[in-house]
Amino acid sequence: MKEQRYVLRNLKLVDERQIDITINNGWIERIAETGKPRSASEVHRESERLAELDGAGLYVSSGWIDMHVHAFSELEPYGDEIDAIGVEQGVTTIVDAGSCGADRIGELLASARAAQTKLLAFLNISHIGLLRVDELSELSWINRDKLLHAVREYGEYIVGLKARISRSVVKELGIEPLRLARSFSEETGLPLMVHIGSGPPAIEEVVELLASKDIITHYLNGKSNNLFGQDDEPLPVLLDALGRGVRLDVGHGTASFSFKVAEAATRHGIPLHTISTDIYRSNRVNGPVYSLANVMTKFLYLGYTLEQVVAAVTSTAADWLGRPELGRIEVGDPANLTLFEVREEQVQLVDSEGNERMANQHIQAKGVVVDGKFIACELRS
Repeated sequence: MKEQRYVLRNLKLVDERQIDITINNGWIERIAETGKPRSASEVHRESERLAELDGAGLYVSSGWIDMHVHAFSELEPYGDEIDAIGVEQGVTTIVDAGSCGADRIGELLASARAAQTKLLAFLNISHIGLLRVDELSELSWINRDKLLHAVREYGEYIVGLKARISRSVVKELGIEPLRLARSFSEETGLPLMVHIGSGPPAIEEVVELLASKDIITHYLNGKSNNLFGQDDEPLPVLLDALGRGVRLDVGHGTASFSFKVAEAATRHGIPLHTISTDIYRSNRVNGPVYSLANVMTKFLYLGYTLEQVVAAVTSTAADWLGRPELGRIEVGDPANLTLFEVREEQVQLVDSEGNERMANQHIQAKGVVVDGKFIACELRS
């Protein structure tokens, strides 16, 4: 749609209120209840040529935010095209989760200039980033001066520091890379996103080093070194971390989401903070991730409300990022929207361990509004 001013009609918010949204040169000009009488001045203004899109049956939210992706396409296996995991999937903002360290973060951010999806990033504490998958196994690859230079140069786009703390990444260095990450966090004022997985180091050692606003990603993984005990009880170290303000991020990925663990977390009332994909080319095309909508559907299946699920990819994520405007729909804000459907039909869902569940409804992204333009999307949910 090329028109600079147009109206999206007959949309509904997650609380089921129906609204029309008028967009003018990329900004939200008007939000009105569908069918509400318009003033004489509004009628006169809309008597001008005004394109319309009928969104009957569709929900609208602020643009979806995926807090954990891998968007540097040159990297294998952890890379993909920005728009393929962004606007084409109904996601208007992606946060690259440490694909690049200081050596190549500038290249990643430069590649985003040609994309329609907004990109932010966690900076890998290893300056080589995911050039290798054991990027924290040598102390010489963790360079304070390079990291500080990258933060000074690209701080507008860097939202935190990323440390992958699992056995295959740190090898013989154990907990030392996380100790260094903690010191870098304190020096820069940037929070940490910490990947958890197989030990050593033990999960207790990892979580004890985390502070308020830090993020544990992959918190629902089914590996033996996870955050739930043998009886599926949340470990005390998890409850303590939540009490001091540590946040939880799904980071589904190829190997980091277990229905069994997620069901235990739901039973025990562990809060749902941010839903993210850990998406890259292979798990987008071949599964089990496919899309952010697919991962959101898994949380609908688990019993969370649509409001909770959508908040976990909009307002909650936006507030953590310190960009609350990305998580709201208000007159005078840039038009940053996702249109989606909740389809009442059966769909098979698969976790990272190959376990299947059958859901009776699923979320499907239908389009986004970015930079004033409506972009349709019709991808597997």
